[in-house]
Amino acid sequence: MDDEAMIARRRGAMTDGMPPGRSRGRLADEVYDTLLGQLMSLRIEPGSRVTIDVLARELGVSQTPIRDALNRMEAEGLVVRVPHAGYRIPPQITRERFEDMLEIRLLLEPAAARRSAERASSKQVAGLRRMLEEMAELEGGDGPLAYGAFGLRDAAFHDLVALSAGNQVIREALARLHTHVHLFRLHHDTQVTYLAMAEHEEVLAAIAARDPEAAAYAMRRHILLSGERFRRLFDEAKGADGMAVKA
Repeated sequence: MDDEAMIARRRGAMTDGMPPGRSRGRLADEVYDTLLGQLMSLRIEPGSRVTIDVLARELGVSQTPIRDALNRMEAEGLVVRVPHAGYRIPPQITRERFEDMLEIRLLLEPAAARRSAERASSKQVAGLRRMLEEMAELEGGDGPLAYGAFGLRDAAFHDLVALSAGNQVIREALARLHTHVHLFRLHHDTQVTYLAMAEHEEVLAAIAARDPEAAAYAMRRHILLSGERFRRLFDEAKGADGMAVKA
């Protein structure tokens, strides 16, 4: 499976059932994608326990692909193994972690967008456009599942920008952050999807026009504005905690 086929597969991974007749590795990938979608949609809540046998019953598969998928998620910091008790979903990211992630994104993603404008193939540009079309269909969708699906496509869009830049180190560094998983778990806010769409359009327009500086600028602007949107969530949470203490 090539990189773009893998991206396409992950974009569509929001189903609860597992197709029959899959190899162990493929089935583990599909379980991983399903669990990732549930994390994004907050169907699996922060701090909750996840057990292999319960997941096997829910998804209708054996414990082996569940275990493989959870081992992978543990290595990526998306779940935490609890001795003799299965796995636990980690709490939401802290404000400090969020600011660190934002700083790294500002260093890497504008550079990736610049290179993408120089190097992206016409097929990759078309792939970015298809992703935005799919995101537009989900924009403002009702409920956490639609919001989570939008977040997965948002992540895939940024991943394809990094892929088309031709720098695998940048792509791998961004993938390890799992930025979109952590950010979209913070809060179900449809305004995030609406505002992100226009900013993504600006990034794509610059890449398609083969304008490196405009692409870098559009990506930097998108990350800064996105940072402000999610930063307000931390401020609101802090304010609510303060009110609770006073009460």
